[in-house]
Amino acid sequence: MDINIRRAVLHNLHNNDKSQLRDTIVDAIQDGQEKMLPGLGVLMEVIWQQSDEATRDILINNLAKGV
Repeated sequence: MDINIRRAVLHNLHNNDKSQLRDTIVDAIQDGQEKMLPGLGVLMEVIWQQSDEATRDILINNLAKGV
């Protein structure tokens, strides 16, 4: 079975508004299930691709503080 996780996640979320996207992220983090990690990774990839260098620096700084 060949599953394209990126395509599936983006397809499932493509009509969501900002509030729904936020809820998806919060729910995935609060739920803490390992199966949610690939989807969060896809969302991180989208955020990274849509960010300028200044925003990427902020993301990396926040990540560094968290780990």
